Amino acid sequence: MKFEDIIKNVSSIVALIVVYLIAAGMYLSAKGFVIDGSGEIVLVRSAYAQDNVGPRDIPADLVLPEEHSLGKVNAPITIYEYSSFGCSHCADFHLTTLPSIIRKYVESGEVRVVFVPFPIDKASMDAALLAECVAPEQYFAFAEVLFKKQRDWSFAHNPQKVLKQYATLSGISAEQAEKCLHNDETAQKILENRQNGMTQLGIQGTPSFVVSFDGKRELIAGTVSEDYLEDLLTGGIFDDVEEDATQKNS
Repeated sequence: MKFEDIIKNVSSIVALIVVYLIAAGMYLSAKGFVIDGSGEIVLVRSAYAQDNVGPRDIPADLVLPEEHSLGKVNAPITIYEYSSFGCSHCADFHLTTLPSIIRKYVESGEVRVVFVPFPIDKASMDAALLAECVAPEQYFAFAEVLFKKQRDWSFAHNPQKVLKQYATLSGISAEQAEKCLHNDETAQKILENRQNGMTQLGIQGTPSFVVSFDGKRELIAGTVSEDYLEDLLTGGIFDDVEEDATQKNS
């Protein structure tokens, strides 16, 4: 084979590889991922505080994650909180609004809250993976630490190193933490929940909430104030639940 032919063949192969990488990059970007300098696929889609567009109906037959919950399983209302540990708006909700909701409605048995991790980048993905490793009864306490210390680890030169320190303080050994960060099965589950939230529920930013009551589900996109959520619970949903319950008992 002539040298010129070899050059042509090599050029064709290189061109095909470039086209493939461009196509793969476009696909991953659409899904919220990129390939970093080391060749690793990482999450990069930024979450944002979506303008509140009001409730949107969600099919009642969709199976939603149930792993991390607070409150009675048979509570008449369930709030699914799709949240990222790296999202400042999520931290604000979790630290300032959620405690009041828990005190007023979860502890009384009226509401159950389910936390669904929705990572927005590699650091928040690492945080979600480590949170899955703590004892189930410590999950929300660890989540609170991650939100309280969000600026410390998210702006750190090595976020993973800081996150592992928090994990060890929660009773996880350094070896366990390292294994958790590379648990493909757990990572796949988190990413599936994230992808389903985007494609099935229409979630585009964090935090987002799915409120489930009496066989109905509604998506509330974007940040919500305590007053808004309380108005929704006390002025709208509770009335519907109580009215339906009265009709069933009559």
